[in-house]
Amino acid sequence: MNIPDNLQYTAEHVWIRPAENGNWLVGITDYAQDLLGDIVYVETPAPGTSIEAGQPCGLIESVKTGSDLHAPLSGTVTAINDALQSTPELINDKPYDAWIFSFKPASESANLLTAAEYTGLLG
Repeated sequence: MNIPDNLQYTAEHVWIRPAENGNWLVGITDYAQDLLGDIVYVETPAPGTSIEAGQPCGLIESVKTGSDLHAPLSGTVTAINDALQSTPELINDKPYDAWIFSFKPASESANLLTAAEYTGLLG
C-alpha cells in the first residue's frame, strides 16, 4: 500500500496537500479506494461551500458501497476536480493524483496525521 510522506492524513482516510494561493487539495487514500472497490460516482461540495472539520462534505460511491467524504479541516471550497465527474475511476488508478476538491482552510489543525502516524493507524 502506498502512503506518501509528503501528504497529511486524517483518521477518515483523507489526504491533503498544499496547493497554490494558500489552498489545499483533498483526496482519499490508497487504503480507502481499495476498501471501496471500483468507484463509479463522486459527489463534491460546490465551490464557495463552507466545510467543517470532521463533518461529511461529499460522497464517494463504488460498485460495493457508498462512503461519506469528511472534511479534513474547516474552510471554504475553492474548486472541484471536474475530471472526476466523467471519470471517477481516476481515484482507483492514482488516488494521490486524483484530488477531489481544493479549499482554503479557516485555521490549522493538530488533528492531521503524518504518513507514519497514518500507517500506525492502519495497523
